[in-house]
Amino acid sequence: MSHGLNQPQRDAVNYMDGPCLVLAGAGSGKTRVITQKIANLIEQHNYDAKHIAALTFTNKAALEMQERIAKLLREPKQAKQLTVSTFHSLGVKILRQEARALGLKDRFSIMDSDDCFSLVQDLALTTDKQLIRRIQSTMSLWKNGLITPEQAIQQAKDDDEATAARIFRSYVATLSAYQAVDFDDLIRLPVELFRSNEEVRDKWQRRLRYLLVDEYQDTNTCQYELVKLLVTGLGKKPMFTAVGDDDQAIYAWRGATIENLKTLQVDFPDLRIIKLEQNYRSSTRILQAANAVIGNNPKLFDKALWSEHGLGDPVKVMGMQDDEQEAEQIAIMISAHRFERRAAHSDYAILYRGNHQSRVIEQALRKERIPYTISGGQSFFDRAEIKDIIAYLRLIANEDDDPAFIRAITTPKRGVGQATLEALGEFAGQWQCSLFEAVFKGGIEAKLADRQLNPLREFCNFINRVEAHAHRPGHAAELLDDLMKEIHYEGYLYDNFDDRAAQNKWQNVLDFTQWLKQKGSGGKDGTDDHRSLLDLTQMVALMTMMEGKDEEPDAVRMSTLHASKGLEFPHVFLVGVEEGILPHKGDPDAPIELMAARIEEERRLMYVGITRAQRSLHITWCKKRKRAGAPVHCDVSRFIKEMKLDEGTAVPTEDEIITPQTRLANLKALLSRPKAEDD
Repeated sequence: MSHGLNQPQRDAVNYMDGPCLVLAGAGSGKTRVITQKIANLIEQHNYDAKHIAALTFTNKAALEMQERIAKLLREPKQAKQLTVSTFHSLGVKILRQEARALGLKDRFSIMDSDDCFSLVQDLALTTDKQLIRRIQSTMSLWKNGLITPEQAIQQAKDDDEATAARIFRSYVATLSAYQAVDFDDLIRLPVELFRSNEEVRDKWQRRLRYLLVDEYQDTNTCQYELVKLLVTGLGKKPMFTAVGDDDQAIYAWRGATIENLKTLQVDFPDLRIIKLEQNYRSSTRILQAANAVIGNNPKLFDKALWSEHGLGDPVKVMGMQDDEQEAEQIAIMISAHRFERRAAHSDYAILYRGNHQSRVIEQALRKERIPYTISGGQSFFDRAEIKDIIAYLRLIANEDDDPAFIRAITTPKRGVGQATLEALGEFAGQWQCSLFEAVFKGGIEAKLADRQLNPLREFCNFINRVEAHAHRPGHAAELLDDLMKEIHYEGYLYDNFDDRAAQNKWQNVLDFTQWLKQKGSGGKDGTDDHRSLLDLTQMVALMTMMEGKDEEPDAVRMSTLHASKGLEFPHVFLVGVEEGILPHKGDPDAPIELMAARIEEERRLMYVGITRAQRSLHITWCKKRKRAGAPVHCDVSRFIKEMKLDEGTAVPTEDEIITPQTRLANLKALLSRPKAEDD
């Protein structure tokens, strides 16, 4: 099972005597270690696949891991019995099976971020989107830190926090009344259950007998507590392997804490620590720059990456006059570099600290006719107005879909308030039924007055009327038109947004419904069948789940540094490396210790950016950059000096700018070279 591994990798795969922490530097083959270890557990140590769980942070990583494990096993079908999932997917699995122990109905609902936004908006009595997002973020941090509403109220430092804490208390109570959970509850509630119910905890400890955790440095307090509760107890030695890298901990803003690496050694004194320092990704010069930068951070564990890929191209640092020149030069350099190297567009990545930096670069790429994709861009299906319409379609297809019910009945508003929905949710919880079913259930009249109940029943009767015809093929277009007319969505948009925003949103809705009509009538997609509205709803649901699973196009990847983690590219352009951008300026009034911690995390972000590069790395910064339409003076980032590049590597602007004349001369020289030089 350890064929082709280096010695530290073999040590990590073969260690089975208790808890193990694998410190896996960037590009050091951590996924290979995890997959080989799972195969080793099954084939050499007789673990049943159904008793092994591997947890990671993205569905894509989980899918890739499962596929790689299947190729390693003599019986690939065993891979399907493994629990290879995100933390949140495991949380859903636990909650679905243990719902009653938590006072939830079996078919509890999971509210997405937009559903929760609307709920917070109602509770906070505000339409200030930034304020609502801040409250959501604060509540998420409280949940991930296992802080209760009462604790949040007691610990509030100012009026804003006290207000957020009171909203938090109402928010938790409302979700409970709805028989619903949010994203953070998927981990928080299993933790609370395992803490309070020893019988349930023992059942899951017997079910999951060996645990592997990927990207351990990204865990928050709640996730670590879940891991600890799953591996400690039953009078046996804790059996788990955590794989992570303290130098790539870049998610403190969403609750991840590097303290979990320190705590692990305290909670598990027999912890075996194994370091993976051989990098299989980058050339030596790139790794030297990365090691030099990260060496300025205080170290939990000493390690230094090294590679057998040779010295490689020098790391180039280029100062630009402004962001427009920066974007133009990057586009020209990619075009010339690609021609010279006979490379694909997909071999290149442009990485930046914030999304606001992308616009001017996009313009330059389009001018040079360079195809590109942007990581983390908003899907059409994720737009609020499209999700509003999809909520109606979901409810027509399945009246038990509680989040769709809540979104549809409150968008547009139709006289159904928060108190009405809370009372309805409590009644549905008592009868273990959906909110829709509860509207018509006997006894609801005792809970709701006529003025509350009548709008509910009027809405549900409308949904029933549409649903009665939704099975009929060929009537999708007619039903969609009726639906849009009845819900008065266009008027709702113009009542709640300025004319331009409302017009854009309404056009998106028209585009979406027109696309659905074409699909329903067999239109331009080449089919000659006539689909029902239910068929179309199921098709949309499948498409929203499957989005992003197509093969990657041959295009330059543009991405924030945070979104680039876990990826690698032959050639990387790291742009805008300036004070105030990377490192980000942060809060100038923050305490000194918090400012220091922020700079350390920003330095880890720089380290992540550098280590995405395999063969070449270009770093740019600007002397001036437009902010709010006005040019602002910029200083080169401290991180560039910390890279300790060779003398002459940091090239001045004047020597590096590629003019059209220079570019033409370079291309002529390249074309005139003997073929042997290209090989």
